[in-house]
Amino acid sequence: MLYGDLDLNGLSEGIIGCAIEVHRELGPGLLESVYETALCIELKMASIDFKRQMGIPLYYKGELISEHRPDLIVADRIVVEIKSIGLLLNFNTPYLRHGVRRVML
Repeated sequence: MLYGDLDLNGLSEGIIGCAIEVHRELGPGLLESVYETALCIELKMASIDFKRQMGIPLYYKGELISEHRPDLIVADRIVVEIKSIGLLLNFNTPYLRHGVRRVML
């Protein structure tokens, strides 16, 4: 199913569903990079468009100061960091539903 036309809640639910499947398969305690790779596989299987580790230039008062590389940008609408902004997915919990937090900016 393509998620391009869904609202942010529907898209978030799709991402969370994929993350739950990853957690069911792998369990807690692995490196972030392992969960990121597995989540990419699940998103692809669910036909959810994403970009992985895409560089985003950061400017301060017109000067380039850094490049941010979020883990995933899903459907050009939601930033997914395994432990940062957007959907906070804490895989180090017995049940992933206890480790999911949505951060609204």
